[in-house]
Amino acid sequence: MAFMAEELSDYGLFVTEFPKSGYSLVDYLQGRVHFALLDQMKLMHASGMTQNEMREVIMTSIARIVDHFEPEKESESS
Repeated sequence: MAFMAEELSDYGLFVTEFPKSGYSLVDYLQGRVHFALLDQMKLMHASGMTQNEMREVIMTSIARIVDHFEPEKESESS
C-alpha cells in the first residue's frame, strides 16, 4: 500500500505512541487501546463528526470485534 507524503505527515497529528516500559502487560494493552480510541476520536472530530456520530461508529466497531472474537481460532493462528 503506497502512501503520499502528506498522508504520512498526518499520522503525526493523530497517532499517539504509548510508552513501552514501566507497565504490566494488561496495563500496556489497555493503554494502547485507550490512546488508539482517543486518536480515532481526534481524527473523527477534525473531520466534522459529532460526539454522537463518533460514539455510534466506535461502539459498532467494538461490538463487531467482540462478536466475532473466537479465542480457539485466534490461538491456533498465532
